[in-house]
Amino acid sequence: MSLRSALEPFYEAHLMRQCVYRPRHIAIIQDGNRRYAMTSGLDTADGHRAGADVTEKVLDWVHELGISHITLYSFSTENFNRDPCEIESLFTLFKEKFMSVLTDDRVSKYRIRVRMVGDRRLLPDDLKTVVEMVEEATKENNSFFLNIALAYGGRNEILHAARRILKKVSEGACTPEEITPQMVESHLHEGGDIPPVDLIIRTGNEYRTSNFLPWLANGHESAVYFSAPYWPMFRKIDLLRAIRVYSQRKQAGISAQNA
Repeated sequence: MSLRSALEPFYEAHLMRQCVYRPRHIAIIQDGNRRYAMTSGLDTADGHRAGADVTEKVLDWVHELGISHITLYSFSTENFNRDPCEIESLFTLFKEKFMSVLTDDRVSKYRIRVRMVGDRRLLPDDLKTVVEMVEEATKENNSFFLNIALAYGGRNEILHAARRILKKVSEGACTPEEITPQMVESHLHEGGDIPPVDLIIRTGNEYRTSNFLPWLANGHESAVYFSAPYWPMFRKIDLLRAIRVYSQRKQAGISAQNA
């Protein structure tokens, strides 16, 4: 065991003490799978699979920290421009991971509700069927909420919310004057409300939020943490560093209010 590995538990404990405040909702842009594969001499598909393995660990870490909502940016609308073979491989991986939810002991143990965020009309029928099967199987769970952003784009999300509200107006269910920010927020996603994002994490040393949850994150001035490691290299220490940023910001806000 290296010295660095031996010291990590002590550093984790140090970070935990600094995370006085914990976010309710974390959103993660899982970036760097392809670059990790390239630098490691792996196929792109292996890079995505390595990233999926880290996702499994992150779910445990987040639950352990008492965070009840997590949204994972897994596939954007722009990702449809990638090589068709890579897209097919990703959809196969998504289908496999969604199917595994049905036999994962953590789902009942943690009371996990799984939901998709995004334009499901853009998904292949077999993947869409599995997604809806998992949503149905977990819909009564109410302790831990896992949102998977697939075929997701922030502007597209707001566009569909506007269409849903306009349909209500045309049906006489509400008037234009009754449209409020709260109403827009409640129409952003199918299958129930998602709370505002407290913290966005982006891995892979990219300094942008890429049209991710613009209303729930940017609209609520969420904290943002950019992490250098590629997603398959993301550690619990990186997660705690991000939460520390949120906690420090929260503390500063409370101090300003009490000044």
